[in-house]
Amino acid sequence: MTLLVALFAALYAGPAQALPPGFSETKVTDVPLPTALDFTPDGRMLVTSKSGQVYAYEAGQRRRILDLGPATCDNSERGLLGVAVDPRFGAADRDFVYLYYTKKTNDECSTEPGPPANPVNRVSRFEMRDDGTIARGTEDVLLNNIMSTRGNHNGGDLHFGRDGNLYVSVGDGGCDYAEPARCQYENDASRDKHVLNGKILRIKPDGSIPADNPFVGPNSERCGFRGKTEAGKNCRETLLKGFRNPFRFAVDPDAEGTSLRINDVGGQVWEEIDQAKVGTAADGNDYGWNLCEGRHDNPYRKGQVNCTGDTYTGPIHEYNHSTGCESITGGAFVPDGFWPARYDEAYLFADYVCGRIFSLTPRDGGGFERTVFEDGMGERSAVAMAFGPFGADDKALYYASFENGGVIRRIAHDAPTAGVGMARDAQGNPQPNYGDADAARPGLQMNFDASSSRDPNGQPLTYLWDFGDGSTQTTEGPTNSHTYDRRAKYTVRLAVRDSRGKVSEPATLDVFPGDAPPEPTISGPADEAPFAVDGWITANGSSSDPDAGDTAVLSWQVLQHHDGNHTHTFASGTGESVTFPGPPPEGLYSTNPAENFLEVRLTATDSLGLSRSTTIELRPDTVGLIFWTRPLGLRLKVNGQAFKAPRTLLSWVGYDLNVTAFRQRDADGRLWAFESWSDGGAAAHTIASPADPQDYTATFRRIRR
Repeated sequence: MTLLVALFAALYAGPAQALPPGFSETKVTDVPLPTALDFTPDGRMLVTSKSGQVYAYEAGQRRRILDLGPATCDNSERGLLGVAVDPRFGAADRDFVYLYYTKKTNDECSTEPGPPANPVNRVSRFEMRDDGTIARGTEDVLLNNIMSTRGNHNGGDLHFGRDGNLYVSVGDGGCDYAEPARCQYENDASRDKHVLNGKILRIKPDGSIPADNPFVGPNSERCGFRGKTEAGKNCRETLLKGFRNPFRFAVDPDAEGTSLRINDVGGQVWEEIDQAKVGTAADGNDYGWNLCEGRHDNPYRKGQVNCTGDTYTGPIHEYNHSTGCESITGGAFVPDGFWPARYDEAYLFADYVCGRIFSLTPRDGGGFERTVFEDGMGERSAVAMAFGPFGADDKALYYASFENGGVIRRIAHDAPTAGVGMARDAQGNPQPNYGDADAARPGLQMNFDASSSRDPNGQPLTYLWDFGDGSTQTTEGPTNSHTYDRRAKYTVRLAVRDSRGKVSEPATLDVFPGDAPPEPTISGPADEAPFAVDGWITANGSSSDPDAGDTAVLSWQVLQHHDGNHTHTFASGTGESVTFPGPPPEGLYSTNPAENFLEVRLTATDSLGLSRSTTIELRPDTVGLIFWTRPLGLRLKVNGQAFKAPRTLLSWVGYDLNVTAFRQRDADGRLWAFESWSDGGAAAHTIASPADPQDYTATFRRIRR
């Protein structure tokens, strides 16, 4: 499978998007796999890239201002994940930028649980120089050694509260730091007060601890250097606990004091939005994971925990995966006074899987009402969201998306929006944004289509073209052509003006007249080749370029497809090869190889920046395992999930299964205790899924009283 990776694809090949009347959306800029964004007081947008770079966007121009790539692990869900600008930025000696990233340890990015090989998550403060760049040498580490046990559930969001303190979200690490075989619902790291995982943290801008943090006391220690303290003690940085993966949260800009909305990514059933008002009795609250998911008992220990009582703080809103939305991501409060009054007090949040942005507004009688704000965004939709400056005195919603390799988009109210792409041919297919050069006559004419430009009030538009080579033109219609005089990369900028004289922000499009894309080839492994969990895989590739003398740069991206509805970036690299371990499945029942597999993508980029990609798919090597009990019909647990035997499980070769035969009563009230497993293991032990099908039987003995 081969595809052209170019800027124009995002403009005319993206999914249809639906917004409320009066709103319009435009692309702002491309950023590779953007994870978070924030704004300086003078209007510069700072965007983090998963692979470790920070970009600044200003006046239609994007530039890289910091590269932490050599020090960053970006495999699995790791990477440069969060950014916050100091609230006193611009004051003397206060041009600080705060970053959350996964730091390499011993030059490794292992997803095999267990220190010291594992990378760790870190929060650091950097200083921006007068030229707008950030020097790595200014790094001041505020929090360190936050465990990233399995590579996922890192959290990673940063925001300053209205109290001037820095708030940090941390996930549970995917698997338990102390017992790495215990993952998902079995991982209780967020319950441990002596570690930073599964928490919302609160520190001062210099990394010190606010005196009013709820766990500051004689039985507490600072955990920011080791990531933990002794069992039985409390981490002073902790504000709230009991979270699975609070990937994104937001601070209400209009609230009195600091009020948080926390988007905690759910397991297999519920997504939730939690609320915390800092400086109240809610400080120190427990939000329930891994005992509760939303307001509901962990589905694999139903009836054992009351998740609707006073012990655990329930969400203000939750939604079930049966809606087709399965992974909550970015969130942002709508600031009062900038959008129509009906959006005052509204909280916007996105779901990564179903490609929607929702609006959550309070009801007069209590509770909240959820409505769809934007639909049809595609599976790789809003990762992070923030309101930022738009024009002289307005604000708009900006969001980061992984779609088409990474893009920042803006949603504005009552403003014309420019959009530009390549014109379509007679068959309705978009023309390429390169010249399709040949020896006889290089293709130097580019044909443009700006019909995706919109005015929310339906007013006619005038099109203001800048072709990037010093030529400009104004047209009344949306189509245009321009002939360049030589092979090069040019950035076309288009703004539109409505009949009131209001001019949009420019849309941009990179074109490559006279150029042709390189041709990448993956030489191995073969498409559809099998892999085993933790077995090492090496992909090799090369490229050729039709432009004589041009040499392409090769880059790799490995995506893990999850249940056929979304993907996670698992590994990346550059050069002629990339090596990575086979991952485990995302869950015990996420093992169908038609929906859960690896996609390996090789991209070749020529000297002008024109790219083409090719992909292969790798399928997990699966095995059927049957679990029995003697007598028949008793219950077993595998990876924390209980079922009645016999049960056949489709597993991946090499995947660790934590099996438990527990004391229980049958349907007739008879009591049974574990006696033996057919493989000789203890009542609770780990089975590495073998290459060949196998039966496992747990024998119980009846307890007579």
